[in-house]
Amino acid sequence: MKNLLKKHAKSFYWASFFLPKIVIKKSTSLYNFCRTIDDIADESNELKIKKEKFSRFKRDFLKKNKENSTISEMWSVISSENISEKIVLDLFDGVESDLQTKVNLNSKKDLLLYSYRVAGTVGLMMSKILHVKDREALKGAIDLGIAMQLTNIARDVIEDKKSNRKYIESKFSSIKETINYSEIFYEKSFNSISKIPLRSRFSVIVARRVYRKIGDYILKQKNIENYYKAGKIYVPLFGKINQTFLSIYDFFKLLFVKNINYDNYENHNILAQEINFNERI
Repeated sequence: MKNLLKKHAKSFYWASFFLPKIVIKKSTSLYNFCRTIDDIADESNELKIKKEKFSRFKRDFLKKNKENSTISEMWSVISSENISEKIVLDLFDGVESDLQTKVNLNSKKDLLLYSYRVAGTVGLMMSKILHVKDREALKGAIDLGIAMQLTNIARDVIEDKKSNRKYIESKFSSIKETINYSEIFYEKSFNSISKIPLRSRFSVIVARRVYRKIGDYILKQKNIENYYKAGKIYVPLFGKINQTFLSIYDFFKLLFVKNINYDNYENHNILAQEINFNERI
């Protein structure tokens, strides 16, 4: 099995050390599938070729093409974890929206929907792999995926601009606003982690902390000039180690959470204008 998780997703790979082996196997299959779709949209081929490759891969997925190991492994996960096919189709819709000559999101609603489709879906599917049953907790998993995507968007403004993709304005004020927006979703996701089985819980706590820390490193740039000079911003090894130790505090704090009291309905009501979560959760 190709381990694209190890090659491309260093923060998630770091956190995966705290997962049971069977969960690592299934989450790696999920990541490989998502990364394969994403790579089609991001590769340097001309748009027509990318659209053809994307359509072929989606068609093979819907036909459950067992000759494609990435698709075969994904369907195995979907079947074993009872994942709604609609969630996967949401993911396809999100990535397909990037297959344009020029991408330009015009509103916070567009940004939120896009972030749900390309990342909230992954958070939801990952929670299914982790055997989360509580419906309110599954909403929190969506929030964590959205939070991480907003972090990605704030970090990748330069890279996205080169690809004619404008999710937010290429101004430091917009980058800062996006980081602040992500904080809402990181906060709302926290208590939902208490519903993850104890054996897998610490890994998600670590992933949440490490990815959230990227936002702090972005804000440290203070202006767009420093942001441009910094290049790809990430959490260095000592930062990952520090956040892992701090995650121990979060772990024990979550032991005392009894009721989630999920309250991010304002943002989920925006999503509900387009997405029926009862069909997905």
